[in-house]
Amino acid sequence: MTTAPHGSHSSTQIRSLDDLRGPVGRLEALLNSGSANAPYAALVCHPHPSGGGTMHNKVVYHAMKAFSSFGLPVLRFNFRGVGLSEGEHDHGHGEQDDVRAALNWLDAEFHRPILFAGFSFGAQVGLHACCGDARIMGLIALGLPVRVSGRDTKYSFLPQCSAPKLFLSGDHDQFAPRDLLTAVFQRAPEPKRMVCIAGADHFFQGTAESPAAKLKLMQTEMRAWLRETFALPETADS
Repeated sequence: MTTAPHGSHSSTQIRSLDDLRGPVGRLEALLNSGSANAPYAALVCHPHPSGGGTMHNKVVYHAMKAFSSFGLPVLRFNFRGVGLSEGEHDHGHGEQDDVRAALNWLDAEFHRPILFAGFSFGAQVGLHACCGDARIMGLIALGLPVRVSGRDTKYSFLPQCSAPKLFLSGDHDQFAPRDLLTAVFQRAPEPKRMVCIAGADHFFQGTAESPAAKLKLMQTEMRAWLRETFALPETADS
């Protein structure tokens, strides 16, 4: 296990983990330690490996920084078969067990309620694994895919997901047509919020009409929701 200073917040360190194991073996992971008195721990999940998705993805990194700005410990990991994580990609099935293994690790390490965020495939898999888990106090779905390769995902389990939810996408997300995303959002019970960032695509990059990246806007929306929903005081710049 390695430890090194990370960021401007003096109590925050980043370390690689050797003891996070899922059903098929070790999961490569990084932990931003956060503040000793943090009221929550956080988990962030990465996008699809077929597109190069890892825990170092830009959206995942910005989501981690949003949580870290409140002094929360934040866990990121690579799904099975990604990077140094053992096992093979399981098309979103076994990956749900990877998420549960990460939740169990956070619970055992910090004994605090958990906030979840996932991007794209990570949001899809994470919502499945986290919905109904009493340890989860809030869920953030970043770029939730609702139509991929002509197939629609309806997220029929969402009516049982009672924790506060933020659905955050770009208004030009190629995998989330607004009408389909709205239908999924409406299926979820309160409390909930949906935000579509103008001029952003699935990866929170810009469009031809608005070319600047929208990652900072995504992060700002996350932080605003976390402040309002959980009364979190910010302790560091993201």
